[in-house]
Amino acid sequence: MAPRLSFQVLGPLKVSVDGRPLLLRSPRQRTVLAVLLLTPGRAVSVDALTDAVWPSDPPVTARNQIAICVSALRKTFRDEAGVDGLIETLLPGYVLHRDGHHVDVADLYESAAAARAAAEAGDLGEAAARFEDALALWSGPVLDGMEGGALNGAVDRISELRTNLTEEYAAVQLQQGRYRSVLECLAPLVAENPLREHTRVVLMQAYHLSGRRSEALDCYREGRRILVAELGVEPGAELQELHRTVLEGEGRAPARAAAASSDSVAAEATPSPAAPTAPVAVPRQLPLAPEPFVGREDELEALQGLVTPAPGYAGAATVRVAAVCGPAGVGKSALALYWADRVAGRFPDGQLYLDLQDGPGGPGTPDAALERALRALGVPGTSIPAGLEDRAALYRSTLDGRRLLVVLDDARSVDQIRPLMPGRGPARVLVTSRDPLNGLTGTLAVARVELGAMSRAECLDLLAATIGEHRVSAEPAAAQRLVDLCDRLPLALRVVATRLLSDHRWSLRQMAARLEDRRERVSVLSPGESGVRSGVWLSYRALSVQAARLYRQLSMLDVPDFPAWIGVPVLGVDPDASEELLHQLVGAQLLEIRPAPSGGPRFRFQELMRQFARERCLAEDSAREREQTLERVLTAVLTLVHAAQEQLYGKGETPHGGPLPVEPVPGETVSELVADPVEWFEDERETLGALVVQAVRDGQPERAWLLAVGTVPFYETRNYLEDWRRTAECALEGARDAGDTRGAGTMLRTLGTLAIYQRRYGEARERLLTALTRLERTDDVQGRAIVRRNLAVCARFLGDLADAARYCEESLVLFRRAGDNSGLSHALGLLAQIEIEQGNPERGVELSNEAIEVSYEAGSLRSRTQNMYRLAEALLGAGRSAQAERICHDVVGLTRGQGDRLGEAHGLCALGEAQWRQNEPHKARASLRRALRLAEEVRDRFLQARIVTHLACAEAIRGDSGAGEPLDWAQAEFRTLNAPAWERRAGRLREVLESHDALRPIEGSVLAGLLADR
Repeated sequence: MAPRLSFQVLGPLKVSVDGRPLLLRSPRQRTVLAVLLLTPGRAVSVDALTDAVWPSDPPVTARNQIAICVSALRKTFRDEAGVDGLIETLLPGYVLHRDGHHVDVADLYESAAAARAAAEAGDLGEAAARFEDALALWSGPVLDGMEGGALNGAVDRISELRTNLTEEYAAVQLQQGRYRSVLECLAPLVAENPLREHTRVVLMQAYHLSGRRSEALDCYREGRRILVAELGVEPGAELQELHRTVLEGEGRAPARAAAASSDSVAAEATPSPAAPTAPVAVPRQLPLAPEPFVGREDELEALQGLVTPAPGYAGAATVRVAAVCGPAGVGKSALALYWADRVAGRFPDGQLYLDLQDGPGGPGTPDAALERALRALGVPGTSIPAGLEDRAALYRSTLDGRRLLVVLDDARSVDQIRPLMPGRGPARVLVTSRDPLNGLTGTLAVARVELGAMSRAECLDLLAATIGEHRVSAEPAAAQRLVDLCDRLPLALRVVATRLLSDHRWSLRQMAARLEDRRERVSVLSPGESGVRSGVWLSYRALSVQAARLYRQLSMLDVPDFPAWIGVPVLGVDPDASEELLHQLVGAQLLEIRPAPSGGPRFRFQELMRQFARERCLAEDSAREREQTLERVLTAVLTLVHAAQEQLYGKGETPHGGPLPVEPVPGETVSELVADPVEWFEDERETLGALVVQAVRDGQPERAWLLAVGTVPFYETRNYLEDWRRTAECALEGARDAGDTRGAGTMLRTLGTLAIYQRRYGEARERLLTALTRLERTDDVQGRAIVRRNLAVCARFLGDLADAARYCEESLVLFRRAGDNSGLSHALGLLAQIEIEQGNPERGVELSNEAIEVSYEAGSLRSRTQNMYRLAEALLGAGRSAQAERICHDVVGLTRGQGDRLGEAHGLCALGEAQWRQNEPHKARASLRRALRLAEEVRDRFLQARIVTHLACAEAIRGDSGAGEPLDWAQAEFRTLNAPAWERRAGRLREVLESHDALRPIEGSVLAGLLADR
């Protein structure tokens, strides 16, 4: 059966194939796909797609980049789902065909049309069913989290359709006598859209027909007030006429009987006959919320689900429980109490508050909490049963029929609060907890609020409201820094504000300076027994022994985040156990989770949580234990780096130091983690750099430089030259301080190679010669071979081919002595390149083929690919362009499969050259333009200039009179980049093209001769 794709836009954008999620990592690709999905089956112009991706100031290459996005989407659907032809080029842009696939917005249009047709035909049952189908498709706001010029209009139209459908569905329900469902459906809609008069009319009718005359009149008065205040107009005739009808009491339906027959949930309004008479006690137990309270508007709106039905879910039961979850200090209790105080009037039977924190301040067990609750509700102590189940049953009976709000603050777990849930009836529960309380979902209608750190603007508002706007305005930079040092946690900010208020001699700058000291930060923010430390301690002490140890040990690693397997070297557990422990820490709100570029989970600390964990580590673990943890982590990472590099270059390329422990990470885990070595490096990029710095600082210089040199192939592949420089210089400093001659020589060699990539050949030669001097004093044969090979590269670019050939021949001898087939393969390919440039292309072909054979022995796909590219260049130099073209197609495919964008750009450049040499300028232009886009992405200016040179040749062959103009730019770039041979070639081409009659075709062989002449 053919694969079936499913697309969701009525909520967050999601794509799946046969039920399996398909991840699109590129924001641009997601935006392009979203625009196409909003109008399936209809062409979307490139201009509209550009406007969505770049709402303002699109780049000059925007049209090309849109084409790249579409091409990448097609490749993803073809490779991941086996689906071709989903997106078709159709002027003026592209169209997405949904044939055989599911697109929720298309289903929406179909269900809406069917519902309206049934309503017009008078088939109310069918109409209601179809409206329910349409409204059930939503899982949140349209394309939640995405925005853009072309997206906004379509999103607004579809959102408006949702409102219209909700209104039409309510009208159908009204005709069916389902008044209670109409009220639940339309009350939030009217609140969100107070100026929609017809919606208010239907809501008033539902109140009126269900016997709730006063609420119908309140609905009218509120609508009139808003219309007059906002628009300066009276309500329309329809609303006024209904108002008159309600006042005169006309058309009233039997209130409870009609509702009960239509809506089963109407039974909530009638207390159970078995319930005991409710005690007269009306608890008013809400503590004062911390003042001032600012921000959190979205979260406050989410809590409204406790007093109104969820928007867009017509007929759904009102939410009975709201859960505010988040880490210590994030403001859960403040939010809950502030909201509860705002809506206290909606709960005339009282507000019950239970602090569930263990200790003298509150009851930790459900039994104790139930006893306090029952006493507050008026049940005499002598009437309270002893058993938990009996207490819970009496609690539910006592709450039955009462409009009461129960606030359960600082709950530990679902098991702790389950007995405190009311039964049927209007009572509502608001819970705060560090635990995510996932166990509530599925048994209760829950409004979940995941509370995170406040926005920076909210934090500044809180600080200003507490200490005064004038103090924040006087030191804006210090205020910003205080916000960051407090991790944007309200509790920490309130502690800081209190300290600033208690002693006006403290400036914001002085307070920020004190918090900059990591060792003091938690103490400053934890006065007495309160503050940050006490809040985090409650979560920490509930951890298992292993989870607590992992938490402590991870805090000593100065890395931005952790992979799921980090527990393998830290605790010696297997990868599954490691991930489970990390998820336990996330569940305890002690770590945060985020997706990696490859889609897997990564975990990180908030800084205050890290400092608390370090306090515990220093108190509970010995210095030797901390040192061993770092050693094990560095060893594990080195093992993975070496395995990943062997996949890129084959065995032998990566230098090893002393012997590593046997299997610091199990072999099968290594293979699984680095199955895609470039993606693994991408995920670990920041972590690897941070570990180099920490290894140097903590006395592990050898591991630091081994790690730094191991990352070079990745930095090279993705052109991360600044990362390359930073890690190598740090490791070089560590090796020098430790007197490590080999390490210093290796890092100087690496920095020399980097200088070659940056076209700074004089600096490169100096560094490489210094490296060679140091390495000559060691037994590192492989290192000396690599230096000589790179000196050959340097000499070649400086135009000294004889010196380049000499260095290269010397490196061949040393690579053979070291048994490094990967390095040998690379050196043979380089010698082939030198022979080509010396005018010996056939010798270049011979050496390239030899290099390819050696790369097979080395098991290095990357070396083989690079030498295939060199073979293509040799064939071009030998005039065998057709053979070169075939080889280039293989190179492009192999580099693309390895995620090597730079290599792919080189392959496409050579492919374009082979094509124009065969007088196929149209093919050449297509190849070279793709190459240019990739070269721009990786910011390789030298390659860009070469591609532009070949594009000029292709344009000249097709008869473009302005073909030579871009050569001015290319020639200037070659001059800047110290590439004299290419500068001369571009100059000769410019002269010939300027003097050539554009009306006469120019042969590729003529231009090829100009490039061959040095």
